[in-house]
Amino acid sequence: QAPLVESGGGWVQPGGSLRLSCGGSEIRFDSCTTYWYRQAPGKQRELVAAIRSSGRTDYRDSVKGRFNISRDDTMNLVNLQMDRLKPEDTATYYCIAQSEVLDRWGQGIQVTISS
Repeated sequence: QAPLVESGGGWVQPGGSLRLSCGGSEIRFDSCTTYWYRQAPGKQRELVAAIRSSGRTDYRDSVKGRFNISRDDTMNLVNLQMDRLKPEDTATYYCIAQSEVLDRWGQGIQVTISS
């Protein structure tokens, strides 16, 4: 199966915003739990946010109130809206979708926050 595809990354100054999107073929995100993970150089991969098939969302403490994960069932995308970005948010962000029958990963997208 083809990997998931992340888009929307890039560079932004501290305090700015970015919106990441995750899409893929032969997958219905409303039937999965979708995660956004990130990994900064020299650090372990960490879970940023998750959205379950029920629509329930979870966030790591450091992004609560700044990030919002959502699902667009019409476009079959999972989005991560990131506001008030900080330099410590700099990392490669990965989209992962899992269910009882699938485990799909994206290849990652770079997000850089700097002045």
